[in-house]
Amino acid sequence: MRIKSNDCHAKWCLIKEIANNAYFYHIQAHGITVVKPTDEVVLNAVDLTLESAVLKGDKELKPIEIRLCSEEETATFKFPSAIDPGVYSLDIAFTGEINDKMKGLYRSKYINEKGEEVYAAVTQFESTDARRCFPCWDEPALKATFNISLTVPQNLVALSNMPVKASKPAGDLIRYDFEKTPIMSTYLVATVIGEYDYVEDKSTDGVLVRVYTPKGKKDQGLFALEVATKVLPYYKEYFDIAYPLPKIDLIAIANFSAGAMENWGLVTYRETCLLVDPQNTSAASKQWIALVVGHELAHQWFGNLVTMEWWTHLWLNEGYASFVEFSASTTSSPSTISGHNSSTTPLELDSLKNSHPIEVPVGNPSEIDEIFDDISYSKGASVIRMLHHYIGDEDFRKGMHLYLTRHQYKNTFTEDLWAALEEASKKPVGDVMSSWTKQMGFPVVKVTSKPSGDGNSVGLTLSQSKFTADGSKPSENYLWMIPISIATSKNPKKGSGQYCIKNKLLHITVPDVEPSGWIKINPGTIGFYRTQYPPDMLEKFIPAIQNQTLPPLDRLGLVDDLFAMVKAGHTSTVEVLKVLKAFEDENRLQCVVVYRKHLRKVRTTVGSHRLRERYQKQLLRKVYRRLGWNQNEGETHLDTLLRGLVLGRMAWLDDEDTIKEAKQRFTAHLKGDQILPADLRSACYKTILRAGGKEEYDTLLQLYRSTDLREEKDRISRSLGAARDPELLKKVLDFAMSEEVRSQDTVFVIISVALTPVGRGLAWQFLKDDWSIIVDRFSGYLLTRLVKYLTENFASEKMFTEVDTFFREHKSPGTERTVQQAVETIQLNTQWLNRDTPAVTEYLKSN
Repeated sequence: MRIKSNDCHAKWCLIKEIANNAYFYHIQAHGITVVKPTDEVVLNAVDLTLESAVLKGDKELKPIEIRLCSEEETATFKFPSAIDPGVYSLDIAFTGEINDKMKGLYRSKYINEKGEEVYAAVTQFESTDARRCFPCWDEPALKATFNISLTVPQNLVALSNMPVKASKPAGDLIRYDFEKTPIMSTYLVATVIGEYDYVEDKSTDGVLVRVYTPKGKKDQGLFALEVATKVLPYYKEYFDIAYPLPKIDLIAIANFSAGAMENWGLVTYRETCLLVDPQNTSAASKQWIALVVGHELAHQWFGNLVTMEWWTHLWLNEGYASFVEFSASTTSSPSTISGHNSSTTPLELDSLKNSHPIEVPVGNPSEIDEIFDDISYSKGASVIRMLHHYIGDEDFRKGMHLYLTRHQYKNTFTEDLWAALEEASKKPVGDVMSSWTKQMGFPVVKVTSKPSGDGNSVGLTLSQSKFTADGSKPSENYLWMIPISIATSKNPKKGSGQYCIKNKLLHITVPDVEPSGWIKINPGTIGFYRTQYPPDMLEKFIPAIQNQTLPPLDRLGLVDDLFAMVKAGHTSTVEVLKVLKAFEDENRLQCVVVYRKHLRKVRTTVGSHRLRERYQKQLLRKVYRRLGWNQNEGETHLDTLLRGLVLGRMAWLDDEDTIKEAKQRFTAHLKGDQILPADLRSACYKTILRAGGKEEYDTLLQLYRSTDLREEKDRISRSLGAARDPELLKKVLDFAMSEEVRSQDTVFVIISVALTPVGRGLAWQFLKDDWSIIVDRFSGYLLTRLVKYLTENFASEKMFTEVDTFFREHKSPGTERTVQQAVETIQLNTQWLNRDTPAVTEYLKSN
């Protein structure tokens, strides 16, 4: 039997008062095709009460039984006799709950401009929660058109995917009928009902763009509006396909579990991912907002117009949007964006034994939720970036246009994308890329060199093997087709050659290399692999790091690869710390971010606490002095971001100069004498709290309660974990679970406590004590983040056993892989600690 709905009429959504948590819905599914006789129709439904149903064809049939199965999340309509093959419509009346779980149709609580507590009704259907709002075939491949009508109180704004076609009073309510949608997947259907203002503009290609904000805050939508109106024409040109809907709305939602959701024509965002207050929004937040807007608008083509066939191919949506968001956002707001699509985070995750392939089979909804991770997003973006470089921008764009036009309004497999890009480029895209999407992990390319006979060239031998985080030999015979680029000190920005490793070994000759010159594999860190150099080749990079003739992304990649070798036991921590001394003059944001991340890991696991702090201060001192606290004339956006990063790190290192300056500026900020710039607030708040105590904690709480800007509330609440006093940290944990903190923010306040050694144990105990409450309150992304960050920085056999035992005894669907990854990471930390602590301590004493 095959049943498919081509047209859904959501005829009525009657909401009299959102706070009452109930709604009445009436849905008609037209164009249902019955392929062979059956006496049952099965749809997806959960948390719904089905009142009645009628199947309409040549005659009407009413089911004799309607069975709901919560485990399978289905509704089965049993009919008195077999339904003959043909085309039917199914009319269902039901009631549902406007829940508080931030999925399905849920209510979002906020304080309006009058200071009143009010609610909005919001939908969040990805990945499998449309079934919580209405009965449907809730799979991405089962597309339909939707005619949506909403009957709501007259004082509320009602939005959906399409523009309003007509409206008319219905007693003390008003009914809105929306235009028919294009054929689309259920997870992209959206409605929002509430009190909102908006700003609007038209893009140069004629699309009406509106940014909806809380009442009284519409000016905070202007930045996102500017980005969106520029990004839409960029994508039109890039894909050579016009945006297919007549309008697009971007709306800030008070309670929202993820960052944003790409619903077709009605994109929903966390307030902190959309709203900009010129006086109180930091440069880092503006950059993030531009990137998120660029990401979600990319989905309007790549995900919405063409949709993955099943969640196994989720990476097609998220990997591509993560790849293209940067270039789109740079086009729309060039002075706001810096950096690139970094592959450092997914490389760490993908080296674990408990990683997963980009294409991973998934079944139940909890399994689907768990693959919204760095593999699908960042590794997906990284392999697409590698492919883009391999085939070139012109052929890549041709291939994307071919893919989108060939499959528009349809569903695809990964192989469909490879076929289009292969046709455009005439290169073996499918052969190259299948090894990157279908198998877990990535290779390490080991390099050896020897002078050639002519004296001006160097012979290289490149070998590949699977890189493992623990340094063990892989159990299977992994092999990748690896596009390889090479740069030299004579041509640091222009590669000296492109090759492809198809087997275990590749022998090449690099021409025109000076005896003291360096040779860099993977320039620009474009390839998704690690590189391991012998000591003689590595040593030649040191002067180029010091004088910064080695390009920034190559400095970044070099440090990241070195630390990966350290953690895997291939080289010692001391040897890499020696290399890091060459970074004392480093001033590029991306490089500082990466080596700071690794130094923090060293601080967590290896060596004497006080010695580690001295070493880190030495590395950061020069850039700290160069940037200072005040914005300098002519400084770049990158410098602004770097200042906040470095000051924040110095706060954790208890630097006396930083503490003194932070206290003075915080006092002036409280008095209103000198408002603290938004870019400095996070570092300043952490510094004064870490150096202070209960008085400073109470002052920050007062600031939190007095502001209505979500970004400022986030800044303050995520700084509270910097307190040193265990009793204060316990107060922070209690505060995190209170009604003062929105559910989507609670997790990150708890995580802030786990960032210090004393807080880590407290946060873990808190998780254990309140596990049943936490599991009931959180799911999906929020729960996996909490489990990950509260466990992965432990470094002892005792904690390995304790964490492993706890999660064996306390199950939570959707966190299984995250728990396995965390336990494995604790093992790796413990091995690193035992292996390198004596040598690191001795080195730091003498340096």
